[in-house]
Amino acid sequence: MAALAGFRAGLDMVRIIAPKRAADVIASFSPILAAYPLAGHYLLGEHVATLLAMTISAKEVARGNVSVVIGSGLGRTEETQDAIVEYLSQLDDIPVVIDADAIHAVVKKPQVIMGKRFVVTPNRYEFMLLSGVEIRLLPEDERIKIVQEEAARLGTTILFKAATDVISDGKEVVLNESGSPYMSVGGTGDTLAGITGALLARNISPLKAAGAAAYMNGRAGEIAAGKFKDSLVATDLIEAIPEVIL
Repeated sequence: MAALAGFRAGLDMVRIIAPKRAADVIASFSPILAAYPLAGHYLLGEHVATLLAMTISAKEVARGNVSVVIGSGLGRTEETQDAIVEYLSQLDDIPVVIDADAIHAVVKKPQVIMGKRFVVTPNRYEFMLLSGVEIRLLPEDERIKIVQEEAARLGTTILFKAATDVISDGKEVVLNESGSPYMSVGGTGDTLAGITGALLARNISPLKAAGAAAYMNGRAGEIAAGKFKDSLVATDLIEAIPEVIL
């Protein structure tokens, strides 16, 4: 989902690196998806060197116009979480979207994201893991303040996913109200991560990329919801992205 959304948001090329079984399934899903299989069933520490080499290679080929999206479907075994932390700790000059299971990993060692061009995309539960604060029932002005304070503490950009998305780099705050209740289906968070990654690869600042991606994802969801309502699935949202851009 993230890769397909990234393509629709303007990426020229996406390389998906995943354990062999997942990579094989992904490669069979669409001929435009280039999947690189890693040995074994899970991401492990032994794979970090390969991840780094492929990341550096992509940066060189794209003349710096590159980003990483990490987390969706990776799993939460201790070895996988440690591998995520090790990989992120060695990325200093490449923008990264940290989503889903990768958020659980950085909770254990938040210093690996501090001061880098990263965007963390937590939902309510994941934000509680990051901050220790349950903000679902708080007034909007308090939620905004807490997200801003947490972004400042972590030295990163946070895209807090909610009915009104709150995006902050610790200094500035952007709010996004696009979206639809019909988007509460699996995969729409992955599409958001993919769009964010596409914009970061254009060397757009993390705050602007996250804000624009939140709007694009929400607006595409509105368009898809207008057609499908309760039948909406994440691939419908992906197909609506060009209408948002045009």
